Amino acid sequence: MAILVLVRHGESTANLANIFTGWLDVALSPKGETEAQQVAEKLRGFHFDVAYSSTLIRAERTLDIIVARPAWATLPVHHADALKERMYGDLQGLNKTEVALKYGQAQVDEWRRSYDVAPPNGESLQQTQARAVLYFEAEIAPQLRAGQDVLIVSHGNTLRGLRMYLEKLTPEQVVALEIVTGAVHEYQFDAQLNIVAMRNL
Repeated sequence: MAILVLVRHGESTANLANIFTGWLDVALSPKGETEAQQVAEKLRGFHFDVAYSSTLIRAERTLDIIVARPAWATLPVHHADALKERMYGDLQGLNKTEVALKYGQAQVDEWRRSYDVAPPNGESLQQTQARAVLYFEAEIAPQLRAGQDVLIVSHGNTLRGLRMYLEKLTPEQVVALEIVTGAVHEYQFDAQLNIVAMRNL
């Protein structure tokens, strides 16, 4: 039986400022650093064979904090563009409240939460999911099928897409799926990658 743990990075400076972040490369806030330390404590008793993160600083830093212990000094770590956050296009760098005032909250909610509607010049969740799942199936699923335990540190929308895929959620169900900063979700799989158990930590 293999274990997969999904972690959303700690709060970033852009999260704190209520800004659409997307591919903007921003650091963790002080709270985000603390959240990453809390994740590290939650995972202290786990064994991992390999770890993955996106190439954005907030995910890389969160992973660095999690694995900063002698027992994981030789843990193989891979950084992948495919695990980056959803690209928010013209909204990146803009304040979410101001965007809601300009376009209306209903439109902003559709851009943020829906499955197949993309913000202007950005990615839909469907597009984000497609690249993340392609990478998952090529690089990560073979590890799990071989019985390896895997850690992934990524972003809210990317993880929503992966969870939708793994849990076979519908587009309607994924609208309600909220993944907060520092969230930890564990799966246990059999050799065919059927979910045997899952829980939030």
